[in-house]
Amino acid sequence: MNTEIILKPVKIVELFKVLNVVPDNLDKIRARELWEETDQGSGSVVAVLDSGVQVDHPSLKDNVIDGYNFTDDDEGNPIIYQDYLGHGTHVAGIIAAIDNGRGITGVAPKSKLLILKVINHKGRGSFENLIKAIMYAVAWTGPNGEKVNIMNMSLGSPEPHEELYKAIKYARSKGILLVAAAGNEGDGESYTIEISYPGFYKEVVQVGSISETETPSKFSNTNVNLDFVGPGENILSAHLNSDYVELTGTSMAAPFVAGAAALIIKMINRSEPHLIPMYVYEYLLSHALPLENFSINQVGNGFIQLK
Repeated sequence: MNTEIILKPVKIVELFKVLNVVPDNLDKIRARELWEETDQGSGSVVAVLDSGVQVDHPSLKDNVIDGYNFTDDDEGNPIIYQDYLGHGTHVAGIIAAIDNGRGITGVAPKSKLLILKVINHKGRGSFENLIKAIMYAVAWTGPNGEKVNIMNMSLGSPEPHEELYKAIKYARSKGILLVAAAGNEGDGESYTIEISYPGFYKEVVQVGSISETETPSKFSNTNVNLDFVGPGENILSAHLNSDYVELTGTSMAAPFVAGAAALIIKMINRSEPHLIPMYVYEYLLSHALPLENFSINQVGNGFIQLK
């Protein structure tokens, strides 16, 4: 079965040429309060399974440790994982952008990024290639012995896939925390159910979106397996042509959690690798801000906080 997965951001705002206001999302999730203790995520590796990255983007080039192209772009050349959509670049920036004077910084700006391109220039991919990327990430070893700690998957399909599920369970058993977007098919009603895979699998941390006023985003999928919510509306991050763009969607909320995990992982017991995902999840759970006026189908265990 070669089910299609699709990227579908909700809204794209014009490119920013002049930035006058530094986004406060890092302060909203209290990320900066852990930077000194965690050395801004130094030593953590996040695999970004997405549309690639602008490899020479000034905010990202120093943090891209490696990559692989699983799509048919560039005639399937595995060493060209260039982003032609901007989606993967934006997601990568939320996780690990380095401030190059534009006021844009990722949650864990000293973490490293393994770029696994599974979405082509048309915004489409397959579960077959997603599975290959997951297995690649598990097996990958960096130039200095680094291993992947976290996977971010800001993508999805309404259809389950048994082989994908097996790959996810295998990756988790190897101590990798898997994070995925909840999906953007929501209708704003708490009682309706919208499901996107791989996010809906219980082994994956499924992340929904909230607005700047900390209310559930209307488009954000609601379901019983939702774990947390993060900032997902008008998120400013890196984009193509070395620029910066605001995007909206659960695709933006998920990397806030992946970046948070890159910090948290520096503070937990790592002597038993297979327990790392559980320890990170427990930290997120114990620090999350409850949004008590809303259904757990809309906000899960609450808004992620790092302190």
